[in-house]
Amino acid sequence: ETKSSYGVLRGLHYQLNPHSQTKLVRVTHGSVLDVVVDIRMDSPTFGKHLTVELTADNKKQLFIPPGFAHGFIVLEDETKFLYRVDNYYFPESERGIAFNDPQLKIDWKLNPIDFKLSEKDSNLPRFNQVEYFKMKGDV
Repeated sequence: ETKSSYGVLRGLHYQLNPHSQTKLVRVTHGSVLDVVVDIRMDSPTFGKHLTVELTADNKKQLFIPPGFAHGFIVLEDETKFLYRVDNYYFPESERGIAFNDPQLKIDWKLNPIDFKLSEKDSNLPRFNQVEYFKMKGDV
């Protein structure tokens, strides 16, 4: 579980095979806007994204299979965000996509002046510059 304040933006992150991760995420206090981007090269929804508001009140969870970059922005102070993953964090396999890539057209709902990003998340490459996800059987 992580605890974050209003405006904290994380992502968009993913891990390549053989260290890909399946995630189940939810909010236990406060709220976030959760974002996933399809990075599976052969998918009909490749490059498309989905946003879901996860709150302690609506009790929604989001299941994120391998092949999706994931990020979120915190909508309330003192928000607690819970992750469950099926694989360990493996830094050598970690990749990321710029949250503000104009090709993705993600509406993060908050005024950009309120965004709080780590240095790492501020310097991620654009969507057309990253390694996309290949299924385990792909070469």
